[in-house]
Amino acid sequence: MIRTFGFKKDSEPYFNFSLDSLNDHDLQWYWIDFDNPNESEIELLQKHFKFHPLAIEDTLFSLNKPKLDYYEGYTFFILNALKDDTLDPSEVSLFVEQNSLISFHTDSLPEIDAAWERVTGDRSHWEKGSIFVAHQIFDKIVDHFFPAVYKIEDKLDALDANLDRKLIHKLLDEVFQIRGDLLKLRRTVSSMRDLLYRILNSERLPGFKEHKIYFSDIHDHLLKLSDMIESSREITSDLRDSYLSINSNRMNTNMMVLTVITTIFIPLTFIAGIYGMNFDYMPELTWKYGYFLVLGIMTCIGVLMFLWFKSKGWFDS
Repeated sequence: MIRTFGFKKDSEPYFNFSLDSLNDHDLQWYWIDFDNPNESEIELLQKHFKFHPLAIEDTLFSLNKPKLDYYEGYTFFILNALKDDTLDPSEVSLFVEQNSLISFHTDSLPEIDAAWERVTGDRSHWEKGSIFVAHQIFDKIVDHFFPAVYKIEDKLDALDANLDRKLIHKLLDEVFQIRGDLLKLRRTVSSMRDLLYRILNSERLPGFKEHKIYFSDIHDHLLKLSDMIESSREITSDLRDSYLSINSNRMNTNMMVLTVITTIFIPLTFIAGIYGMNFDYMPELTWKYGYFLVLGIMTCIGVLMFLWFKSKGWFDS
């Protein structure tokens, strides 16, 4: 799908015009958005707009980090938005000229829709041009990072409280899953932060200098996101170490109990082994009270060893 918006020099907006009629309109600037385009629409990048083949290649082949390239007459950006379900990056390509902006994305993104509604729905924005549109796209994409980070913080609070009384191994699984999500977020946020840093310090983006304060605000948001992500990673490290310590302590307690039981039964097994031998001449075997005496001795040994272990503090936990 391709949607178009242009602003005429007579202060009138123009929607949904065809690309063939683009030059027929007296437009001050325009925005063309390729939203999940088909093959024929993709071909327009080369045939109609004649963008550089390397820029088109970067646009069509995903898994690119955010980047900034300078071409004759326009600037090419790749941004990374977030997929809500997986937190994987979704690429958005921007071809920015002084009087036009072409956006391209294979996923339908609410961030782009929000930017479109803000730009086209408010008359006060129509005279601000393509750089303002680029700022809105950057801003909406970065703003969409915050709910993902807040959601992870809520999960960490729930894990720390553990009101559901989950088992340690389940808690550890959730901690490692959250750490994986944080790693995805850190990669995306760090790359976007580096891109904004390049924009703010570039001398080859004259149109962006007028909006530098707005892009600087986005950069500040990315710095805040980076701090929040690192803080959450530290919390997951603390939770992981705590759960591992608790699990190790419980294992040690169980091993201690088994050791006590085994130690108590060693002398009892020794006595039972002696009287289990099939010798013909064992004086105790013919004594009337020998059975009860041996049981009494074994009971006393077991009780005395239990009391001795208890006095050593083995059962304090």
